[in-house]
Amino acid sequence: MSLGIIFKGPEGIVLAADSRVTLMAKLPDGQLLPSTFDNTTKLLRFNKQEYVGVVTYGLGALGGNNPRTAHSYIPEFEAQIAKEKRIGIQEFARRLSVFFMDRWKKQGMPEMKDYKGPAMTFLLAGYDENAPYGCVYEFSIPGQPDPKEWHPGNSFGAVWGGQQDFVGRLIHGYDPLVPMVIQDHLKLTPEQTLKLKETLQAVQVNIPYQFLPLQDCINLSVLLIRTTIEMQSFYVGVRGVGGEIDVATITKTGGYQSVKEKSVAKLFNQRCTQ
Repeated sequence: MSLGIIFKGPEGIVLAADSRVTLMAKLPDGQLLPSTFDNTTKLLRFNKQEYVGVVTYGLGALGGNNPRTAHSYIPEFEAQIAKEKRIGIQEFARRLSVFFMDRWKKQGMPEMKDYKGPAMTFLLAGYDENAPYGCVYEFSIPGQPDPKEWHPGNSFGAVWGGQQDFVGRLIHGYDPLVPMVIQDHLKLTPEQTLKLKETLQAVQVNIPYQFLPLQDCINLSVLLIRTTIEMQSFYVGVRGVGGEIDVATITKTGGYQSVKEKSVAKLFNQRCTQ
């Protein structure tokens, strides 16, 4: 499931993600047993492309018998663009979407019309050459391969996805499922549900996204993921967010910079000292 966040601020872009991937194992009696792995990399960067980064969430791996994470495919994508210079962010998103749609098919995943499971979603962000502010795109495999832009131009804000129930409660003031629950219970029309969502904006936390310095964008992103991890440790359900929190920034002048990133040596040393 995961929780991924991209925060577009006036000083730069923040990318943050947890490190847990959940695989469902089918027992002989037909029951599904979740198995979690806490060292997955969901924050993706690309060799020689210093002004772009990706956060992935949702479906943790492609392939039923031989599952592979999105991160494991990056060397293959890098080989395709190895001879190219700086690629525009929208074009980069389009190419990455095409690449993963191709891998979806090669792994024998179901046709889009037959697939009922979670999508593998990508939030891609970066800076075009000479652009004053960054840009953020989202696409999902297999259902929504065409990249959609968030907060275009000089608008700012955060985009998140995955297990976002606690994020929604903190920022919007209610669980994301609340409008649908009310719609089903009161038999609201789509127009009435839209009006309900507009009314509920009154309880949203007033955060001046256009004002926040880059460090505050980092702090808020980490807070949302950390709070989700801590809350999930108390409840009954799929605890799909966990492990280390990886954080990076992308700025107009500095490009991609790791802020907090797990490493094999660090994780080994932590285990040895426990």
